[in-house]
Amino acid sequence: METDLASLLTIDPHGAVPPFEQVRAGIVDLVGRGELLVGQRIPTVRKLASDLDLAANTVARSYRELESAGVIETRGRHGSFIKAGRDTATDRAQQASVEHVQALRALGIDDDTIIEMVARATRLR
Repeated sequence: METDLASLLTIDPHGAVPPFEQVRAGIVDLVGRGELLVGQRIPTVRKLASDLDLAANTVARSYRELESAGVIETRGRHGSFIKAGRDTATDRAQQASVEHVQALRALGIDDDTIIEMVARATRLR
């Protein structure tokens, strides 16, 4: 499932910082704060550009710079994803969490039930 990234980013089209840099820095900030997790899919260039009312080339430049910096990876037609960069335990845990939720959703489990299941599992000894 893809992240609603546009709802997490604030772009000031009249600001001193160019919009491509606002998108790039915003994504880096969201990753740093843990709001975007390793393995999480992000919108296509066209979708995010449309959602943010920006030119597709603007978002494409942001994505290219993020990919060059190792923040995201593009997997062809499968899309772009937040990339593990440091291979830390946190990166691996985030990846496992994203994969676990995807697997449960594929089984038809709703998000509220998934949250309850994880909460119960954390209380197990």
